[in-house]
Amino acid sequence: MTEATDMYGYLLVHFIEDPDGYAEKIYMDVSDGDNPRRWLPINDGKPVLISSIGTTGVRDPHIIRNPQTGKWYVIATDLRVFGGDDAGWFEWTRHASTNLIIWESDDLLHWSKPRMLDVSRKPDGSHLELGMAWACECLWVPYYYPEGHEGGRGAFVMYWSSTVFDDADKQHADENVHCTVLWGATTDFTQSTFEYGGVFINTGGDAIDTTMVQRPLPDGGTRTYRITKDNAHGNGIWMDFTDAKCWWEADVRWDTVQSGIGAEYVPDGNPGGVEGPAVFANHHNNGGADDEWYLFVDVIPSIGYQPMISRDLDKGWVKLESQDYFLTEHTKHGGVASLTRAEYDRLRPLAALAVPRS
Repeated sequence: MTEATDMYGYLLVHFIEDPDGYAEKIYMDVSDGDNPRRWLPINDGKPVLISSIGTTGVRDPHIIRNPQTGKWYVIATDLRVFGGDDAGWFEWTRHASTNLIIWESDDLLHWSKPRMLDVSRKPDGSHLELGMAWACECLWVPYYYPEGHEGGRGAFVMYWSSTVFDDADKQHADENVHCTVLWGATTDFTQSTFEYGGVFINTGGDAIDTTMVQRPLPDGGTRTYRITKDNAHGNGIWMDFTDAKCWWEADVRWDTVQSGIGAEYVPDGNPGGVEGPAVFANHHNNGGADDEWYLFVDVIPSIGYQPMISRDLDKGWVKLESQDYFLTEHTKHGGVASLTRAEYDRLRPLAALAVPRS
């Protein structure tokens, strides 16, 4: 018998590619039962969350739960491309918003109004010179703070992409300025608890869209995998890993597993034609040979998410071949969270009754 607290079902948050409309909002899909290969749009496929602050556009959403408080957070990029200021990608990487847009909820049904978290702001009130803040995700680290820390030891370690400048004179920045993955920490995605950490990934060229997952090791440790889009060196989406406990620190060694991930979905095989990866585990994984890991890769400009699968992360990813797979077309860059049975039962009535089967 399935208990209400058992893991059952998945929730996907995303935005939609719609150059002729305005779909830079938060959409949600719930899995068809406990099947991570079939997805049912919530709210008749209309947006669930809309930003009225910042640029009013939100992209690249991520969803995560605080395991101590049970509170859910949606974190999104503050960027409106369609119907916005039409500045273009050069300007959007140099003079755009450094805010993240945050919503929170206790039950996944009732959400707070959106608020901002400026990742360029330091605790002393000064600012880092960042050109933008894109595609923030995070992992919960239960031991981030030392014993006795006020408010507990746990924190979310965040990672996002920004261009970084030496000074405030961005007008004179040349073409060599590139996107770097930075990191910081927070307990609740508010400005008062946010702490900037430093550089997480610097390839010497544009690196964006990092997504991460962890798995336990037989010795009791944890292996951390990060999957990132390279826009400079021809690697496309690549994955590397570390066994370091404090994986966010600057001197950690990372070993590459695979590059060119998802290129088979691109008509000409160009690994640069996919971006926005989102990784998640089958929540029934138990460390055995039947474990499953899923990765959505965003085929650009408009096709949207296509699925990859791995049964051994140390060997990388292959294209998911499944007649049963369904995800609404044009679903773009988002994130997936596992649900409890009680949470799934609350969300399921809000979704479509059925989706087409092959």
